[in-house]
Amino acid sequence: MTKADMLTVLEVIKKTTEFFATRGIESPRLNAELLIGHALGLARMQLYVQFERPLAPAELEKIRALVRRRGQREPLQHVLGETEFFGLKLKTDRRALIPRPETELLVELIVARLATTAPATILDLGTGTGAIALALAKQFPNAQVTAVEKSADALALAAENAAKCELEGRVTWVASDWFAGLPVDARFDLIAANPPYLSAEETAQAQPEVRDFEPVAALTSSGVDGLDDLRAIVAGAPARLASGGLLAVETGVAQHAELLRLAAAAGFTHAESLQDLSGSDRFVLATL
Repeated sequence: MTKADMLTVLEVIKKTTEFFATRGIESPRLNAELLIGHALGLARMQLYVQFERPLAPAELEKIRALVRRRGQREPLQHVLGETEFFGLKLKTDRRALIPRPETELLVELIVARLATTAPATILDLGTGTGAIALALAKQFPNAQVTAVEKSADALALAAENAAKCELEGRVTWVASDWFAGLPVDARFDLIAANPPYLSAEETAQAQPEVRDFEPVAALTSSGVDGLDDLRAIVAGAPARLASGGLLAVETGVAQHAELLRLAAAAGFTHAESLQDLSGSDRFVLATL
Protein backbone atom coordinates (compact mmCIF):
# COMPACT_ATOMS: atom_id res chain seq x y z
CA MET A 1 0.00 0.00 0.00
CA THR A 2 1.39 3.37 -1.02
CA LYS A 3 1.07 6.50 1.04
CA ALA A 4 -1.40 7.85 -1.54
CA ASP A 5 -3.69 4.86 -0.90
CA MET A 6 -3.79 5.38 2.86
CA LEU A 7 -6.68 7.17 4.55
CA THR A 8 -5.80 10.35 6.42
CA VAL A 9 -6.93 11.28 9.92
CA LEU A 10 -9.44 13.77 8.52
CA GLU A 11 -10.88 11.26 6.04
CA VAL A 12 -11.42 8.71 8.81
CA ILE A 13 -13.05 11.34 11.02
CA LYS A 14 -15.45 12.25 8.20
CA LYS A 15 -16.31 8.62 7.40
CA THR A 16 -16.82 7.81 11.08
CA THR A 17 -18.99 10.89 11.58
CA GLU A 18 -21.21 9.86 8.67
CA PHE A 19 -21.50 6.31 10.01
CA PHE A 20 -22.41 7.49 13.50
CA ALA A 21 -25.04 9.84 12.07
CA THR A 22 -26.72 6.93 10.27
CA ARG A 23 -26.77 5.03 13.60
CA GLY A 24 -28.65 7.83 15.34
CA ILE A 25 -25.77 8.80 17.61
CA GLU A 26 -25.95 12.31 19.05
CA SER A 27 -22.99 14.61 18.33
CA PRO A 28 -21.50 12.21 15.76
CA ARG A 29 -18.47 14.39 14.94
CA LEU A 30 -17.54 14.79 18.60
CA ASN A 31 -17.90 11.05 19.15
CA ALA A 32 -15.74 10.34 16.10
CA GLU A 33 -12.98 12.69 17.19
CA LEU A 34 -12.93 11.39 20.77
CA LEU A 35 -12.79 7.75 19.69
CA ILE A 36 -10.15 8.30 17.01
CA GLY A 37 -8.08 10.42 19.35
CA HIS A 38 -8.33 7.70 22.00
CA ALA A 39 -7.24 5.02 19.53
CA LEU A 40 -4.25 7.09 18.42
CA GLY A 41 -3.33 8.34 21.89
CA LEU A 42 -4.01 11.94 20.88
CA ALA A 43 -6.07 14.73 22.44
CA ARG A 44 -8.74 16.28 20.19
CA MET A 45 -6.64 19.39 19.59
CA GLN A 46 -3.72 17.21 18.52
CA LEU A 47 -5.93 15.59 15.89
CA TYR A 48 -6.51 18.95 14.24
CA VAL A 49 -2.83 19.48 13.48
CA GLN A 50 -2.53 15.95 12.08
CA PHE A 51 -5.54 15.93 9.73
CA GLU A 52 -3.40 15.11 6.70
CA ARG A 53 -1.42 12.31 8.39
CA PRO A 54 -1.95 8.93 6.66
CA LEU A 55 -3.04 6.14 9.02
CA ALA A 56 -1.28 2.80 9.07
CA PRO A 57 -3.36 -0.39 8.74
CA ALA A 58 -2.78 -1.26 12.41
CA GLU A 59 -4.05 2.19 13.45
CA LEU A 60 -7.12 1.82 11.27
CA GLU A 61 -7.97 -1.57 12.73
CA LYS A 62 -7.70 -0.19 16.26
CA ILE A 63 -10.06 2.63 15.29
CA ARG A 64 -12.50 0.27 13.56
CA ALA A 65 -12.82 -1.89 16.68
CA LEU A 66 -13.88 1.11 18.75
CA VAL A 67 -16.17 2.46 16.05
CA ARG A 68 -17.96 -0.90 15.79
CA ARG A 69 -18.68 -0.84 19.51
CA ARG A 70 -20.00 2.72 19.46
CA GLY A 71 -22.02 1.98 16.33
CA GLN A 72 -23.85 -0.69 18.34
CA ARG A 73 -24.81 2.15 20.72
CA GLU A 74 -22.45 1.08 23.48
CA PRO A 75 -21.94 4.24 25.58
CA LEU A 76 -18.98 6.38 24.57
CA GLN A 77 -17.72 6.30 28.17
CA HIS A 78 -17.63 2.50 28.13
CA VAL A 79 -15.73 2.43 24.85
CA LEU A 80 -13.24 4.99 26.14
CA GLY A 81 -13.13 3.23 29.50
CA GLU A 82 -13.33 6.41 31.56
CA THR A 83 -15.10 9.70 32.06
CA GLU A 84 -14.37 13.06 33.67
CA PHE A 85 -16.24 13.98 36.84
CA PHE A 86 -15.57 17.09 38.90
CA GLY A 87 -11.89 17.10 38.01
CA LEU A 88 -11.47 13.35 38.50
CA LYS A 89 -10.96 10.69 35.84
CA LEU A 90 -13.18 7.74 36.69
CA LYS A 91 -13.16 4.26 35.21
CA THR A 92 -16.54 3.40 33.67
CA ASP A 93 -18.03 0.07 32.60
CA ARG A 94 -21.21 -1.98 32.88
CA ARG A 95 -20.87 -2.40 36.65
CA ALA A 96 -22.26 1.02 37.54
CA LEU A 97 -24.17 3.98 36.18
CA ILE A 98 -22.07 6.42 34.15
CA PRO A 99 -21.80 9.70 36.13
CA ARG A 100 -23.84 12.46 34.49
CA PRO A 101 -23.34 16.24 34.30
CA GLU A 102 -26.44 16.60 36.50
CA THR A 103 -24.71 14.68 39.28
CA GLU A 104 -21.63 16.86 38.85
CA LEU A 105 -23.94 19.85 39.39
CA LEU A 106 -25.26 18.21 42.57
CA VAL A 107 -21.70 18.14 43.91
CA GLU A 108 -21.25 21.80 42.92
CA LEU A 109 -24.41 22.75 44.81
CA ILE A 110 -23.25 20.85 47.90
CA VAL A 111 -19.81 22.45 47.84
CA ALA A 112 -21.33 25.92 47.46
CA ARG A 113 -23.86 25.32 50.25
CA LEU A 114 -21.21 24.04 52.69
CA ALA A 115 -18.38 26.39 51.71
CA THR A 116 -18.27 28.08 55.11
CA THR A 117 -19.18 25.04 57.24
CA ALA A 118 -17.23 22.07 55.90
CA PRO A 119 -18.87 18.78 56.93
CA ALA A 120 -16.88 16.52 59.25
CA THR A 121 -18.82 13.40 58.25
CA ILE A 122 -20.31 12.59 54.83
CA LEU A 123 -22.48 9.70 53.62
CA ASP A 124 -22.94 8.87 49.92
CA LEU A 125 -25.88 6.55 49.33
CA GLY A 126 -25.72 4.23 46.31
CA THR A 127 -22.22 5.27 45.35
CA GLY A 128 -21.96 3.42 42.00
CA THR A 129 -18.64 4.45 40.45
CA GLY A 130 -17.81 6.32 43.65
CA ALA A 131 -18.17 9.64 41.83
CA ILE A 132 -19.94 11.66 44.53
CA ALA A 133 -17.98 10.17 47.43
CA LEU A 134 -14.60 10.70 45.76
CA ALA A 135 -15.41 14.23 44.58
CA LEU A 136 -16.54 15.22 48.07
CA ALA A 137 -13.52 13.53 49.66
CA LYS A 138 -11.30 15.67 47.46
CA GLN A 139 -13.27 18.86 48.15
CA PHE A 140 -13.45 18.30 51.91
CA PRO A 141 -10.05 16.77 52.73
CA ASN A 142 -10.68 16.66 56.49
CA ALA A 143 -14.04 14.90 56.26
CA GLN A 144 -14.67 11.27 57.07
CA VAL A 145 -16.50 9.92 54.02
CA THR A 146 -18.62 6.77 53.98
CA ALA A 147 -20.14 5.35 50.79
CA VAL A 148 -22.72 2.57 50.64
CA GLU A 149 -23.68 0.40 47.68
CA LYS A 150 -25.67 -2.83 47.52
CA SER A 151 -24.07 -4.02 44.25
CA ALA A 152 -20.80 -5.85 44.94
CA ASP A 153 -19.69 -5.19 41.36
CA ALA A 154 -20.27 -1.45 41.66
CA LEU A 155 -18.54 -1.35 45.03
CA ALA A 156 -15.48 -3.00 43.48
CA LEU A 157 -15.48 -0.40 40.70
CA ALA A 158 -15.72 2.41 43.25
CA ALA A 159 -12.70 1.06 45.10
CA GLU A 160 -10.78 0.85 41.81
CA ASN A 161 -11.64 4.49 41.16
CA ALA A 162 -10.40 5.49 44.60
CA ALA A 163 -7.05 3.97 43.70
CA LYS A 164 -7.11 5.57 40.23
CA CYS A 165 -7.75 8.99 41.78
CA GLU A 166 -5.18 8.46 44.55
CA LEU A 167 -7.90 8.76 47.18
CA GLU A 168 -7.44 5.35 48.75
CA GLY A 169 -8.14 5.46 52.45
CA ARG A 170 -10.27 8.60 52.15
CA VAL A 171 -13.56 6.72 51.76
CA THR A 172 -14.96 3.82 53.76
CA TRP A 173 -16.88 1.52 51.41
CA VAL A 174 -19.87 -0.32 52.90
CA ALA A 175 -21.99 -3.04 51.28
CA SER A 176 -25.49 -1.94 52.23
CA ASP A 177 -29.02 -1.34 51.00
CA TRP A 178 -29.29 2.35 51.89
CA PHE A 179 -28.94 2.78 55.69
CA ALA A 180 -29.34 -0.86 56.69
CA GLY A 181 -25.64 -1.79 56.90
CA LEU A 182 -24.48 1.25 58.86
CA PRO A 183 -23.71 1.23 62.59
CA VAL A 184 -26.83 2.19 64.54
CA ASP A 185 -25.14 5.22 66.10
CA ALA A 186 -23.60 6.59 62.86
CA ARG A 187 -24.54 10.23 62.21
CA PHE A 188 -23.51 12.49 59.33
CA ASP A 189 -23.33 16.21 58.63
CA LEU A 190 -24.12 15.55 54.97
CA ILE A 191 -26.02 12.78 53.20
CA ALA A 192 -25.82 12.85 49.39
CA ALA A 193 -27.49 10.51 46.94
CA ASN A 194 -28.22 9.96 43.27
CA PRO A 195 -30.60 7.01 43.69
CA PRO A 196 -32.66 5.21 41.04
CA TYR A 197 -35.62 7.46 40.21
CA LEU A 198 -36.97 6.27 36.86
CA SER A 199 -40.09 4.16 36.54
CA ALA A 200 -39.82 0.91 34.59
CA GLU A 201 -41.71 2.58 31.74
CA GLU A 202 -39.25 5.50 31.63
CA THR A 203 -36.27 3.14 31.56
CA ALA A 204 -37.83 1.15 28.70
CA GLN A 205 -38.19 4.37 26.70
CA ALA A 206 -34.60 5.52 27.28
CA GLN A 207 -31.90 5.68 24.62
CA PRO A 208 -30.20 2.35 23.77
CA GLU A 209 -27.01 3.50 25.50
CA VAL A 210 -28.98 3.68 28.74
CA ARG A 211 -31.56 0.94 28.26
CA ASP A 212 -29.21 -1.75 26.96
CA PHE A 213 -25.91 -1.05 28.72
CA GLU A 214 -26.51 0.62 32.08
CA PRO A 215 -27.38 -1.47 35.17
CA VAL A 216 -31.17 -1.45 35.51
CA ALA A 217 -30.99 -1.46 39.31
CA ALA A 218 -29.13 1.87 39.22
CA LEU A 219 -31.79 3.46 37.01
CA THR A 220 -35.17 2.05 37.95
CA SER A 221 -36.91 2.38 41.28
CA SER A 222 -39.78 0.15 42.27
CA GLY A 223 -43.25 1.64 42.22
CA VAL A 224 -45.14 3.20 39.33
CA ASP A 225 -43.76 6.69 39.98
CA GLY A 226 -40.07 5.80 40.44
CA LEU A 227 -40.13 7.27 43.95
CA ASP A 228 -39.76 4.25 46.22
CA ASP A 229 -36.00 4.62 46.77
CA LEU A 230 -36.25 8.36 47.32
CA ARG A 231 -39.08 7.77 49.80
CA ALA A 232 -36.86 5.40 51.77
CA ILE A 233 -33.97 7.88 51.76
CA VAL A 234 -36.04 10.90 52.80
CA ALA A 235 -37.78 8.95 55.54
CA GLY A 236 -34.57 7.40 56.88
CA ALA A 237 -32.25 10.38 56.64
CA PRO A 238 -33.35 12.34 59.75
CA ALA A 239 -32.29 9.49 62.04
CA ARG A 240 -28.86 9.50 60.37
CA LEU A 241 -28.22 13.25 60.20
CA ALA A 242 -26.53 15.31 62.84
CA SER A 243 -28.42 18.37 64.08
CA GLY A 244 -28.55 20.91 61.25
CA GLY A 245 -27.38 18.27 58.78
CA LEU A 246 -28.02 18.47 55.04
CA LEU A 247 -29.65 15.94 52.73
CA ALA A 248 -28.91 16.52 49.03
CA VAL A 249 -30.47 14.26 46.40
CA GLU A 250 -30.79 14.08 42.63
CA THR A 251 -34.34 13.31 41.48
CA GLY A 252 -36.72 12.96 38.58
CA VAL A 253 -38.17 16.17 37.18
CA ALA A 254 -41.80 15.44 38.12
CA GLN A 255 -41.21 14.28 41.68
CA HIS A 256 -40.56 17.48 43.60
CA ALA A 257 -44.00 18.30 44.99
CA GLU A 258 -44.19 14.86 46.57
CA LEU A 259 -40.58 14.96 47.79
CA LEU A 260 -41.04 18.33 49.48
CA ARG A 261 -44.16 16.98 51.19
CA LEU A 262 -42.25 13.89 52.31
CA ALA A 263 -39.38 16.01 53.62
CA ALA A 264 -41.73 18.09 55.75
CA ALA A 265 -43.44 14.95 57.06
CA ALA A 266 -40.05 13.44 57.94
CA GLY A 267 -39.16 16.41 60.12
CA PHE A 268 -36.88 18.51 57.93
CA THR A 269 -37.13 22.19 58.90
CA HIS A 270 -36.42 23.42 55.38
CA ALA A 271 -36.49 21.79 51.93
CA GLU A 272 -36.14 23.31 48.49
CA SER A 273 -36.13 22.36 44.82
CA LEU A 274 -33.20 23.36 42.64
CA GLN A 275 -32.96 23.18 38.87
CA ASP A 276 -30.42 21.65 36.51
CA LEU A 277 -28.82 23.51 33.61
CA SER A 278 -31.84 22.82 31.39
CA GLY A 279 -34.15 24.51 33.89
CA SER A 280 -35.78 21.28 35.06
CA ASP A 281 -36.42 20.49 38.72
CA ARG A 282 -33.59 18.08 39.48
CA PHE A 283 -32.33 18.40 43.07
CA VAL A 284 -33.86 18.55 46.53
CA LEU A 285 -31.81 19.96 49.40
CA ALA A 286 -33.27 19.56 52.87
CA THR A 287 -31.95 20.71 56.25
CA LEU A 288 -32.77 19.01 59.51
